[in-house]
Amino acid sequence: MVRRPRDVRGPGSGPSVGLHVTCLNDVLYPGTGRAVVTLLERLGVRVDFPMAQSCCGQPFFNTGYRRRTEPLVRRHIDAFRGYDHIVTPSASCAAMVREQYPRIAARAAAEGRDDGLAEAVAEVVPRTYELSEFLVDVLGVTDVGAYYPHTVTYHPSCHGLRALGLGERPRMLLEHVKGLELRELAGAEECCGFGGTFAVKNAAVSTAMGADKARAVVATGARTLCAADNSCLMHIGGVLTRRGATVRTVHLAEILAATEREGAAR
Repeated sequence: MVRRPRDVRGPGSGPSVGLHVTCLNDVLYPGTGRAVVTLLERLGVRVDFPMAQSCCGQPFFNTGYRRRTEPLVRRHIDAFRGYDHIVTPSASCAAMVREQYPRIAARAAAEGRDDGLAEAVAEVVPRTYELSEFLVDVLGVTDVGAYYPHTVTYHPSCHGLRALGLGERPRMLLEHVKGLELRELAGAEECCGFGGTFAVKNAAVSTAMGADKARAVVATGARTLCAADNSCLMHIGGVLTRRGATVRTVHLAEILAATEREGAAR
């Protein structure tokens, strides 16, 4: 049962943002979630972390378990329905919510399991943003006051590039970071080969694609590889480490959250 939205705003407070940290970040890259909070609060945004949140259901859905994804969709909707905006540091999970949730809800309704799900999904989907979208499109900022004095190359993840159409938003933000030198990545629009469960089901192909991407990253001479998805960074970073490369993998949020004092220490 999808419950009605709760009021998460206090008297006189501004728009509320619910942080969807994602399960991958929560378990493996908690620093990215903390960076999002640091960044948004520095920009005057009030951030809340709903403890009821869980996996968005993408691994289930991509593996073909649509019916088993429904409870996760309902849990996500219930956790985030009362917020003005839902922000996530993952183009992959944002795309899951915006592209697949309406389809899952429509099929559930067609099979007699709607129970208010379609209506709730329709409320949450338009409020869901990947981090760079929220910064550029909602807050209207490209210079977030960041400082990161290193050479950086940027990998646009497939979901951000093709599903969300992030375009130049992440690059615009990086180009305004003080001290940062952005280097072009050859074949940037090519998939890194992770693809979630694709990497498990097609390990040889995934590894070969990751090797191609890693070679392109090293060829830039950049010290840091940046992306808007830690899943891609995890995959490429693993290949880089096994090849002895010294390139660091850093999520976009962590670069944007860095200040002059913090950046100098990196």
